[in-house]
Amino acid sequence: MFIADYSAKNIYDEMFSNEGFPRKSYDFVKSKMESLGGIELLKRSSSAERALMSLGITFTLYGDGGEQERIMPFDVIPRIVPSEEWISIEKGLKQRILALNLFLNDIYGEQKILKDKIIPWDIIESSTGYLKQCIGLKPPKDIWIHITGTDLVRDGAGAFHVLEDNLRCPSGVSYVLENREVMKRTFPELFEKLNIRQVYDYPYHLRSMLENLTDVQDPVIAVWTPGVYNSAYYEHSFLAQKMGVYLVEGSDLVVENHKVYMKTTKGLRKVDVVYRRIDDTFMDPSSFREDSLLGVKGIFEAYKRGNVALANAPGTGVADDKVIYSYVPKIIKYYLGEEPIIPNVPTYLCSEESDLKFVLENIHNLVVKAANGAGGYGMIIGPKSSKQEQEDFKELIKADPRNYIAQPVLNLSTVPTLISDKIESRHVDLRPFILYGKDIYVMPGGLTRVALRKGSLVVNSSQGGGSKDTWVLG
Repeated sequence: MFIADYSAKNIYDEMFSNEGFPRKSYDFVKSKMESLGGIELLKRSSSAERALMSLGITFTLYGDGGEQERIMPFDVIPRIVPSEEWISIEKGLKQRILALNLFLNDIYGEQKILKDKIIPWDIIESSTGYLKQCIGLKPPKDIWIHITGTDLVRDGAGAFHVLEDNLRCPSGVSYVLENREVMKRTFPELFEKLNIRQVYDYPYHLRSMLENLTDVQDPVIAVWTPGVYNSAYYEHSFLAQKMGVYLVEGSDLVVENHKVYMKTTKGLRKVDVVYRRIDDTFMDPSSFREDSLLGVKGIFEAYKRGNVALANAPGTGVADDKVIYSYVPKIIKYYLGEEPIIPNVPTYLCSEESDLKFVLENIHNLVVKAANGAGGYGMIIGPKSSKQEQEDFKELIKADPRNYIAQPVLNLSTVPTLISDKIESRHVDLRPFILYGKDIYVMPGGLTRVALRKGSLVVNSSQGGGSKDTWVLG
Protein backbone atom coordinates (compact mmCIF):
# COMPACT_ATOMS: atom_id res chain seq x y z
CA MET A 1 0.00 0.00 0.00
CA PHE A 2 2.63 2.52 1.02
CA ILE A 3 4.91 2.44 -2.04
CA ALA A 4 2.59 1.06 -4.69
CA ASP A 5 1.90 3.51 -7.53
CA TYR A 6 3.34 6.45 -5.60
CA SER A 7 4.86 8.92 -8.05
CA ALA A 8 7.29 11.70 -7.16
CA LYS A 9 8.57 12.48 -10.65
CA ASN A 10 9.20 15.99 -11.98
CA ILE A 11 8.53 17.57 -8.61
CA TYR A 12 10.28 17.90 -5.26
CA ASP A 13 8.83 15.31 -2.92
CA GLU A 14 9.64 15.63 0.78
CA MET A 15 9.96 11.86 1.30
CA PHE A 16 11.26 10.50 -2.01
CA SER A 17 13.91 11.60 -4.48
CA ASN A 18 13.09 11.76 -8.17
CA GLU A 19 14.70 8.33 -8.50
CA GLY A 20 12.17 6.94 -6.04
CA PHE A 21 14.56 6.41 -3.12
CA PRO A 22 13.54 7.60 0.36
CA ARG A 23 15.39 10.61 1.70
CA LYS A 24 17.60 9.84 4.69
CA SER A 25 15.41 11.73 7.16
CA TYR A 26 12.45 9.50 6.23
CA ASP A 27 14.15 6.11 6.29
CA PHE A 28 12.76 4.95 9.63
CA VAL A 29 9.28 6.44 9.13
CA LYS A 30 8.91 4.77 5.73
CA SER A 31 10.05 1.36 6.94
CA LYS A 32 7.88 1.55 10.06
CA MET A 33 4.73 2.47 8.18
CA GLU A 34 5.36 -0.26 5.63
CA SER A 35 5.77 -2.79 8.44
CA LEU A 36 2.42 -1.70 9.89
CA GLY A 37 0.63 -2.42 6.64
CA GLY A 38 -2.32 -0.67 5.05
CA ILE A 39 -5.02 -1.93 7.41
CA GLU A 40 -3.17 -0.91 10.57
CA LEU A 41 -2.28 2.49 9.07
CA LEU A 42 -5.94 3.13 8.29
CA LYS A 43 -6.94 2.08 11.81
CA ARG A 44 -4.44 4.48 13.35
CA SER A 45 -5.58 7.24 11.02
CA SER A 46 -9.20 6.73 12.11
CA SER A 47 -8.13 6.71 15.75
CA ALA A 48 -6.26 10.02 15.27
CA GLU A 49 -9.30 11.58 13.62
CA ARG A 50 -11.58 10.49 16.47
CA ALA A 51 -9.12 11.93 18.99
CA LEU A 52 -9.12 15.30 17.22
CA MET A 53 -12.93 15.30 17.05
CA SER A 54 -13.17 14.57 20.77
CA LEU A 55 -10.86 17.50 21.47
CA GLY A 56 -13.21 19.76 19.53
CA ILE A 57 -10.49 21.32 17.37
CA THR A 58 -12.66 23.28 14.98
CA PHE A 59 -12.76 26.28 12.70
CA THR A 60 -15.76 28.07 11.26
CA LEU A 61 -16.22 28.11 7.50
CA TYR A 62 -18.36 30.91 6.07
CA GLY A 63 -20.00 30.44 2.69
CA ASP A 64 -23.21 30.46 0.68
CA GLY A 65 -24.58 27.69 2.90
CA GLY A 66 -24.07 29.79 6.03
CA GLU A 67 -21.72 29.08 8.90
CA GLN A 68 -20.27 25.58 9.18
CA GLU A 69 -18.31 24.34 12.18
CA ARG A 70 -15.65 21.90 10.94
CA ILE A 71 -12.83 19.74 12.16
CA MET A 72 -9.67 20.46 10.19
CA PRO A 73 -8.75 17.28 8.25
CA PHE A 74 -5.54 15.71 9.55
CA ASP A 75 -3.13 13.36 7.79
CA VAL A 76 -1.05 10.93 9.86
CA ILE A 77 1.98 10.79 7.54
CA PRO A 78 4.32 13.44 9.01
CA ARG A 79 6.26 16.09 7.18
CA ILE A 80 9.94 15.92 8.24
CA VAL A 81 12.48 18.75 8.08
CA PRO A 82 16.12 17.71 8.61
CA SER A 83 18.02 19.66 11.28
CA GLU A 84 20.52 21.16 8.81
CA GLU A 85 17.67 22.65 6.76
CA TRP A 86 15.93 23.94 9.86
CA ILE A 87 19.04 25.84 11.01
CA SER A 88 18.92 27.89 7.80
CA ILE A 89 15.15 28.40 8.02
CA GLU A 90 15.41 29.61 11.62
CA LYS A 91 18.17 32.10 10.76
CA GLY A 92 16.19 33.37 7.78
CA LEU A 93 13.01 33.90 9.79
CA LYS A 94 14.84 35.77 12.56
CA GLN A 95 16.50 37.98 9.95
CA ARG A 96 13.15 38.77 8.34
CA ILE A 97 11.38 39.62 11.60
CA LEU A 98 14.22 41.90 12.73
CA ALA A 99 14.14 43.80 9.44
CA LEU A 100 10.34 44.12 9.35
CA ASN A 101 10.27 45.38 12.92
CA LEU A 102 12.86 48.05 12.07
CA PHE A 103 10.77 48.92 9.01
CA LEU A 104 7.64 49.47 11.12
CA ASN A 105 9.59 51.55 13.65
CA ASP A 106 10.83 53.67 10.77
CA ILE A 107 7.68 54.27 8.72
CA TYR A 108 5.77 55.30 11.84
CA GLY A 109 8.78 57.33 12.98
CA GLU A 110 11.54 59.09 11.02
CA GLN A 111 10.59 57.47 7.67
CA LYS A 112 14.19 57.24 6.52
CA ILE A 113 13.45 54.42 4.07
CA LEU A 114 10.92 56.68 2.35
CA LYS A 115 13.22 59.71 2.31
CA ASP A 116 15.95 57.54 0.79
CA LYS A 117 13.42 56.42 -1.86
CA ILE A 118 13.89 52.70 -1.23
CA ILE A 119 10.08 52.36 -1.15
CA PRO A 120 7.76 54.89 -2.83
CA TRP A 121 5.68 56.90 -0.37
CA ASP A 122 2.44 56.25 -2.30
CA ILE A 123 2.89 52.48 -1.81
CA ILE A 124 2.83 53.00 1.96
CA GLU A 125 0.11 55.63 2.01
CA SER A 126 -2.23 53.55 -0.16
CA SER A 127 -1.88 50.41 1.96
CA THR A 128 -5.06 49.58 3.87
CA GLY A 129 -2.86 48.35 6.73
CA TYR A 130 -1.07 51.67 7.18
CA LEU A 131 -2.66 53.52 10.09
CA LYS A 132 -1.88 57.24 10.34
CA GLN A 133 -3.08 57.11 13.95
CA CYS A 134 0.12 55.14 14.72
CA ILE A 135 2.54 57.81 13.47
CA GLY A 136 4.88 58.67 16.33
CA LEU A 137 3.82 55.60 18.29
CA LYS A 138 6.47 53.94 20.46
CA PRO A 139 5.43 50.41 21.44
CA PRO A 140 6.89 48.77 24.56
CA LYS A 141 10.55 47.73 24.05
CA ASP A 142 10.26 49.10 20.46
CA ILE A 143 8.73 45.79 19.36
CA TRP A 144 5.81 45.91 16.92
CA ILE A 145 5.70 42.30 15.75
CA HIS A 146 5.32 39.96 18.69
CA ILE A 147 3.69 36.95 17.03
CA THR A 148 4.27 36.06 13.39
CA GLY A 149 3.26 33.18 11.15
CA THR A 150 5.40 33.22 8.00
CA ASP A 151 4.25 31.03 5.11
CA LEU A 152 7.05 29.09 3.41
CA VAL A 153 6.98 26.93 0.29
CA ARG A 154 9.49 24.75 -1.51
CA ASP A 155 9.84 25.15 -5.25
CA GLY A 156 10.41 22.36 -7.76
CA ALA A 157 14.12 22.33 -6.98
CA GLY A 158 13.54 21.94 -3.24
CA ALA A 159 14.52 25.50 -2.24
CA PHE A 160 12.45 27.28 0.42
CA HIS A 161 10.85 30.65 -0.39
CA VAL A 162 8.74 33.03 1.69
CA LEU A 163 5.26 33.09 0.18
CA GLU A 164 3.78 35.71 2.52
CA ASP A 165 4.10 37.33 5.94
CA ASN A 166 1.31 37.19 8.52
CA LEU A 167 1.98 39.87 11.12
CA ARG A 168 -1.40 40.86 12.50
CA CYS A 169 -3.30 37.92 14.00
CA PRO A 170 -1.67 34.76 12.60
CA SER A 171 -3.65 31.63 13.40
CA GLY A 172 -3.05 27.90 13.37
CA VAL A 173 -0.65 27.27 16.24
CA SER A 174 -3.31 25.38 18.23
CA TYR A 175 -3.46 22.80 15.43
CA VAL A 176 0.31 22.37 15.67
CA LEU A 177 0.13 21.60 19.38
CA GLU A 178 -2.89 19.31 19.21
CA ASN A 179 -1.64 17.49 16.10
CA ARG A 180 1.57 16.68 17.95
CA GLU A 181 -0.25 15.25 20.97
CA VAL A 182 -2.39 13.07 18.73
CA MET A 183 0.64 11.85 16.76
CA LYS A 184 2.43 10.87 19.98
CA ARG A 185 -0.51 8.64 20.84
CA THR A 186 -0.85 7.33 17.29
CA PHE A 187 2.82 6.45 16.68
CA PRO A 188 4.58 6.27 20.08
CA GLU A 189 7.24 3.99 18.63
CA LEU A 190 8.36 6.70 16.18
CA PHE A 191 8.80 9.24 18.97
CA GLU A 192 10.81 6.72 21.00
CA LYS A 193 13.19 6.10 18.10
CA LEU A 194 13.56 9.54 16.51
CA ASN A 195 14.94 12.73 18.06
CA ILE A 196 12.00 15.01 17.24
CA ARG A 197 12.23 18.54 18.60
CA GLN A 198 9.41 19.44 20.99
CA VAL A 199 6.70 22.06 20.45
CA TYR A 200 4.68 21.60 23.64
CA ASP A 201 6.39 24.57 25.35
CA TYR A 202 5.08 27.15 22.87
CA PRO A 203 2.47 28.48 25.38
CA TYR A 204 5.29 28.98 27.92
CA HIS A 205 7.31 30.99 25.37
CA LEU A 206 4.19 32.93 24.39
CA ARG A 207 3.40 33.88 27.98
CA SER A 208 7.05 34.83 28.66
CA MET A 209 7.02 37.07 25.60
CA LEU A 210 3.81 38.77 26.76
CA GLU A 211 5.21 39.28 30.27
CA ASN A 212 8.27 40.90 28.71
CA LEU A 213 6.08 43.71 27.32
CA THR A 214 5.57 45.27 30.74
CA ASP A 215 7.64 46.09 33.80
CA VAL A 216 4.72 45.21 36.10
CA GLN A 217 5.49 42.28 38.39
CA ASP A 218 3.07 39.35 37.90
CA PRO A 219 1.12 41.20 35.19
CA VAL A 220 -2.52 40.49 34.43
CA ILE A 221 -2.67 39.11 30.88
CA ALA A 222 -5.74 38.60 28.71
CA VAL A 223 -6.40 37.08 25.28
CA TRP A 224 -8.90 39.32 23.51
CA THR A 225 -11.24 37.38 21.20
CA PRO A 226 -13.98 38.79 18.95
CA GLY A 227 -16.19 36.06 20.40
CA VAL A 228 -17.52 32.56 19.90
CA TYR A 229 -18.58 33.25 16.32
CA ASN A 230 -15.05 34.02 15.17
CA SER A 231 -13.56 31.30 12.95
CA ALA A 232 -10.53 30.92 15.23
CA TYR A 233 -12.35 31.07 18.57
CA TYR A 234 -11.20 27.57 19.49
CA GLU A 235 -7.59 28.74 19.23
CA HIS A 236 -8.21 31.85 21.33
CA SER A 237 -9.69 29.83 24.19
CA PHE A 238 -7.07 27.09 23.79
CA LEU A 239 -4.13 29.50 24.13
CA ALA A 240 -5.68 31.36 27.07
CA GLN A 241 -6.17 28.07 28.88
CA LYS A 242 -2.68 26.79 28.10
CA MET A 243 -1.07 30.02 29.29
CA GLY A 244 -3.28 30.27 32.37
CA VAL A 245 -4.51 33.75 31.47
CA TYR A 246 -7.91 35.37 31.01
CA LEU A 247 -10.05 35.10 27.86
CA VAL A 248 -12.05 38.29 27.27
CA GLU A 249 -14.31 39.92 24.73
CA GLY A 250 -14.65 43.65 24.17
CA SER A 251 -17.70 43.76 26.42
CA ASP A 252 -15.55 42.45 29.30
CA LEU A 253 -13.17 45.42 29.11
CA VAL A 254 -13.54 49.05 30.07
CA VAL A 255 -11.19 52.04 30.03
CA GLU A 256 -11.14 54.46 32.95
CA ASN A 257 -8.60 57.24 33.40
CA HIS A 258 -6.73 55.89 30.36
CA LYS A 259 -6.23 52.49 32.00
CA VAL A 260 -7.75 49.19 30.94
CA TYR A 261 -9.84 47.15 33.34
CA MET A 262 -11.53 43.78 33.17
CA LYS A 263 -14.98 43.30 34.65
CA THR A 264 -15.08 40.56 37.29
CA THR A 265 -17.56 39.38 39.91
CA LYS A 266 -15.43 41.23 42.46
CA GLY A 267 -15.32 44.49 40.53
CA LEU A 268 -12.84 45.93 38.06
CA ARG A 269 -9.34 44.47 37.74
CA LYS A 270 -6.55 46.27 35.89
CA VAL A 271 -5.20 44.52 32.79
CA ASP A 272 -1.52 45.01 31.92
CA VAL A 273 -1.06 43.03 28.68
CA VAL A 274 -3.57 42.15 25.96
CA TYR A 275 -2.89 39.55 23.27
CA ARG A 276 -5.45 40.73 20.78
CA ARG A 277 -7.00 38.48 18.17
CA ILE A 278 -9.09 41.30 16.73
CA ASP A 279 -8.28 43.38 13.65
CA ASP A 280 -6.73 46.83 14.09
CA THR A 281 -9.63 48.92 12.86
CA PHE A 282 -12.23 47.11 15.00
CA MET A 283 -10.19 47.60 18.17
CA ASP A 284 -11.35 51.05 19.28
CA PRO A 285 -14.39 52.88 17.84
CA SER A 286 -13.13 56.19 19.21
CA SER A 287 -9.87 55.94 17.20
CA PHE A 288 -10.69 53.73 14.22
CA ARG A 289 -14.02 52.38 12.94
CA GLU A 290 -16.88 54.17 14.65
CA ASP A 291 -19.27 51.32 13.81
CA SER A 292 -17.23 48.63 15.59
CA LEU A 293 -19.29 46.71 18.12
CA LEU A 294 -16.31 44.54 19.07
CA GLY A 295 -13.94 47.25 20.25
CA VAL A 296 -13.27 49.07 23.50
CA LYS A 297 -13.51 52.87 23.58
CA GLY A 298 -10.28 54.46 24.71
CA ILE A 299 -8.03 51.39 24.59
CA PHE A 300 -5.83 52.86 21.86
CA GLU A 301 -5.24 56.03 23.89
CA ALA A 302 -4.45 53.89 26.96
CA TYR A 303 -1.93 52.01 24.80
CA LYS A 304 -0.32 55.20 23.51
CA ARG A 305 0.09 56.42 27.09
CA GLY A 306 1.89 53.20 28.04
CA ASN A 307 -0.81 52.00 30.44
CA VAL A 308 -1.42 48.71 28.63
CA ALA A 309 0.66 46.62 26.23
CA LEU A 310 -0.88 45.18 23.05
CA ALA A 311 0.40 42.30 20.99
CA ASN A 312 0.71 42.65 18.10
CA ALA A 313 1.03 46.42 17.98
CA PRO A 314 -1.64 48.28 15.96
CA GLY A 315 -0.37 49.25 12.51
CA THR A 316 1.58 46.08 11.74
CA GLY A 317 -0.85 45.27 8.90
CA VAL A 318 1.08 47.48 6.49
CA ALA A 319 3.85 44.87 6.50
CA ASP A 320 1.23 42.19 5.67
CA ASP A 321 0.43 43.97 2.41
CA LYS A 322 1.50 41.74 -0.50
CA VAL A 323 2.84 44.77 -2.37
CA ILE A 324 5.07 45.64 0.61
CA TYR A 325 6.09 41.97 0.63
CA SER A 326 7.79 42.46 -2.73
CA TYR A 327 10.06 45.09 -1.12
CA VAL A 328 11.16 42.93 1.83
CA PRO A 329 14.50 41.93 0.22
CA LYS A 330 15.28 45.66 -0.10
CA ILE A 331 14.05 46.22 3.47
CA ILE A 332 16.45 43.54 4.76
CA LYS A 333 19.33 45.04 2.78
CA TYR A 334 18.51 48.60 3.91
CA TYR A 335 18.23 47.94 7.67
CA LEU A 336 20.57 44.99 8.16
CA GLY A 337 23.02 45.31 5.27
CA GLU A 338 22.41 41.63 4.43
CA GLU A 339 21.01 39.58 1.60
CA PRO A 340 17.84 37.62 2.43
CA ILE A 341 18.59 34.12 3.72
CA ILE A 342 15.18 32.93 2.52
CA PRO A 343 14.23 34.57 -0.79
CA ASN A 344 10.82 35.84 -1.82
CA VAL A 345 8.83 34.32 -4.64
CA PRO A 346 9.40 36.50 -7.77
CA THR A 347 6.59 39.07 -7.78
CA TYR A 348 5.04 41.44 -10.35
CA LEU A 349 3.41 44.64 -9.12
CA CYS A 350 0.35 45.55 -11.14
CA SER A 351 0.83 49.17 -10.03
CA GLU A 352 3.94 49.23 -12.25
CA GLU A 353 3.03 49.88 -15.89
CA SER A 354 5.42 47.29 -17.38
CA ASP A 355 4.43 44.64 -14.83
CA LEU A 356 0.74 45.36 -15.41
CA LYS A 357 1.13 44.83 -19.14
CA PHE A 358 2.97 41.55 -18.57
CA VAL A 359 0.36 40.29 -16.09
CA LEU A 360 -2.59 41.10 -18.33
CA GLU A 361 -0.93 39.34 -21.27
CA ASN A 362 0.14 36.29 -19.26
CA ILE A 363 -2.58 35.88 -16.66
CA HIS A 364 -3.20 32.33 -17.89
CA ASN A 365 0.27 31.36 -16.59
CA LEU A 366 0.33 33.32 -13.31
CA VAL A 367 -1.12 33.38 -9.81
CA VAL A 368 -2.70 36.79 -9.20
CA LYS A 369 -3.60 37.85 -5.64
CA ALA A 370 -5.30 40.78 -3.96
CA ALA A 371 -2.76 42.76 -1.92
CA ASN A 372 -4.72 42.28 1.28
CA GLY A 373 -6.51 39.03 0.50
CA ALA A 374 -6.36 35.99 2.76
CA GLY A 375 -7.67 32.46 3.13
CA GLY A 376 -7.24 31.60 -0.54
CA TYR A 377 -9.84 34.21 -1.55
CA GLY A 378 -9.34 37.16 -3.90
CA MET A 379 -6.97 35.26 -6.16
CA ILE A 380 -6.83 33.38 -9.44
CA ILE A 381 -4.54 30.51 -10.47
CA GLY A 382 -4.16 31.09 -14.20
CA PRO A 383 -3.57 27.55 -15.49
CA LYS A 384 -6.55 26.24 -13.50
CA SER A 385 -8.97 29.02 -14.49
CA SER A 386 -11.35 29.44 -17.43
CA LYS A 387 -11.02 32.08 -20.12
CA GLN A 388 -14.02 33.89 -18.69
CA GLU A 389 -12.55 33.88 -15.17
CA GLN A 390 -9.33 35.32 -16.58
CA GLU A 391 -11.19 38.09 -18.42
CA ASP A 392 -13.24 38.93 -15.33
CA PHE A 393 -10.10 39.10 -13.20
CA LYS A 394 -8.37 41.34 -15.75
CA GLU A 395 -11.16 43.87 -15.26
CA LEU A 396 -10.62 43.79 -11.47
CA ILE A 397 -6.90 44.38 -11.95
CA LYS A 398 -7.39 47.27 -14.39
CA ALA A 399 -9.91 48.90 -12.05
CA ASP A 400 -7.46 48.87 -9.11
CA PRO A 401 -3.89 47.94 -10.14
CA ARG A 402 -2.43 48.86 -6.73
CA ASN A 403 -4.48 46.10 -5.12
CA TYR A 404 -2.97 43.22 -7.11
CA ILE A 405 0.31 41.35 -7.43
CA ALA A 406 1.19 38.36 -9.57
CA GLN A 407 3.63 35.48 -9.18
CA PRO A 408 4.67 32.49 -11.25
CA VAL A 409 2.85 29.24 -10.50
CA LEU A 410 5.22 27.38 -8.19
CA ASN A 411 5.35 23.61 -8.41
CA LEU A 412 5.00 23.23 -4.66
CA SER A 413 6.67 20.29 -2.98
CA THR A 414 4.60 17.24 -2.10
CA VAL A 415 4.35 14.79 0.78
CA PRO A 416 2.79 11.31 0.67
CA THR A 417 -0.74 11.63 2.04
CA LEU A 418 -3.35 9.05 3.01
CA ILE A 419 -6.36 9.60 0.74
CA SER A 420 -9.17 7.12 1.48
CA ASP A 421 -7.27 3.82 1.32
CA LYS A 422 -4.40 4.95 -0.93
CA ILE A 423 -1.17 6.90 -0.55
CA GLU A 424 -1.02 9.82 -2.97
CA SER A 425 1.14 12.93 -3.33
CA ARG A 426 -0.32 16.24 -2.19
CA HIS A 427 1.10 19.76 -2.22
CA VAL A 428 2.08 21.43 1.06
CA ASP A 429 3.28 24.68 2.57
CA LEU A 430 4.68 25.44 6.03
CA ARG A 431 3.78 28.13 8.57
CA PRO A 432 6.39 28.41 11.36
CA PHE A 433 5.46 30.64 14.30
CA ILE A 434 7.90 33.25 15.59
CA LEU A 435 7.76 35.11 18.93
CA TYR A 436 9.67 38.37 19.38
CA GLY A 437 10.22 39.27 23.04
CA LYS A 438 13.44 39.46 25.00
CA ASP A 439 14.83 37.14 22.34
CA ILE A 440 13.39 35.76 19.10
CA TYR A 441 11.98 32.26 19.44
CA VAL A 442 11.10 30.17 16.39
CA MET A 443 8.90 27.15 17.05
CA PRO A 444 10.75 24.10 15.64
CA GLY A 445 8.35 23.04 12.91
CA GLY A 446 5.04 24.79 12.53
CA LEU A 447 1.81 24.13 10.69
CA THR A 448 2.14 22.08 7.53
CA ARG A 449 -0.99 22.70 5.49
CA VAL A 450 -1.83 20.18 2.79
CA ALA A 451 -4.03 20.61 -0.29
CA LEU A 452 -6.19 17.50 -0.09
CA ARG A 453 -7.74 17.95 -3.52
CA LYS A 454 -5.68 16.20 -6.18
CA GLY A 455 -3.54 18.66 -8.10
CA SER A 456 -4.67 21.64 -6.01
CA LEU A 457 -2.13 24.25 -4.93
CA VAL A 458 -4.49 25.93 -2.42
CA VAL A 459 -3.78 24.64 1.09
CA ASN A 460 -6.09 26.90 3.12
CA SER A 461 -8.53 25.16 5.44
CA SER A 462 -11.29 27.40 4.06
CA GLN A 463 -10.59 25.91 0.63
CA GLY A 464 -10.63 22.26 1.64
CA GLY A 465 -7.08 21.94 2.96
CA GLY A 466 -5.91 19.87 5.89
CA SER A 467 -2.81 19.64 8.07
CA LYS A 468 0.11 17.39 8.99
CA ASP A 469 2.41 17.22 11.98
CA THR A 470 5.81 18.77 11.18
CA TRP A 471 8.86 17.07 12.65
CA VAL A 472 12.17 18.88 12.94
CA LEU A 473 14.85 16.32 13.69
CA GLY A 474 17.24 17.42 16.40
